[in-house]
Amino acid sequence: METPKATPLPYYLGGPQWQAPAWHSQLPAGGPPLARYAKVFNTVEGNTTFYASPSRAQSEQWRQQVPDDFRFLLKLPKALTHEHFLHGVEQQFQAFLRLVEPLRDVLGPMLLQLPAGFGPGHLDQLWRFLDTAPVDLDWTVEVRHPAFFAKGEAERALNRGLMERKLARVVLDSRALFSAFPDNPVTIDAQRKKPRVPVHLLPSEGAPVIRFIGHPDLDANRPFLAPWVERVARWIETGIRPYVFMHMPDNNHAIELACLWTELLQEHLPELGPLPVTTSTPQIGLF
Repeated sequence: METPKATPLPYYLGGPQWQAPAWHSQLPAGGPPLARYAKVFNTVEGNTTFYASPSRAQSEQWRQQVPDDFRFLLKLPKALTHEHFLHGVEQQFQAFLRLVEPLRDVLGPMLLQLPAGFGPGHLDQLWRFLDTAPVDLDWTVEVRHPAFFAKGEAERALNRGLMERKLARVVLDSRALFSAFPDNPVTIDAQRKKPRVPVHLLPSEGAPVIRFIGHPDLDANRPFLAPWVERVARWIETGIRPYVFMHMPDNNHAIELACLWTELLQEHLPELGPLPVTTSTPQIGLF
């Protein structure tokens, strides 16, 4: 079967990583995993930087493997966000920026993912960190503390601060994942690790960032994707370029979810082409 030719996307679509075992037979041939991934997708979550900072040489290699219109959403190292709650991390942050400097021209918003313990009492640390960061960096902020989803003063304070800085609030939509019955190890593990938080979308001048965590049965995601399809189509039609990331409990199947997403979005934007990949529909019971 001939792989379809890639069509430039009018928005950003990607996954939580750029390689998984099952992707070897799905992505276009030729080159290292990131280069093959970048022939299909135009963005990626930089989860690898959350756990360990790359060397400058690694950053240079990554830059050589992606086109100029590709965007990395690098996650700040967990030492800064989860261990120090952004307090007293200036030197560590500057050291991190020096390591990823070769990627500066292909950076999307830096993904500032905050732990559940980072609550309303820590907001001043967030604003201090953002306001002293280099002005040429863009940011998007993901929160997990329950108070930031309670529609009270804590959430209003968070949203005001983000809007004043023209920053987007990451939307993590895990409803499809948690609608699945936890009858297998992969789903159980995913439901244990992923946060179950309400979907709160903050209109702002920053590019929207959507992280969708899917149901293990591919077709079961359709009703959960449908509202996002309509919203993303409207954004694209008005010139907004959101970032959309597709996750599955087993990310071996994230490409299938991205293909389903693209198929649904084509119903609103028929000019979109299919993703240039080779996939087979995952079956219930593989998990």
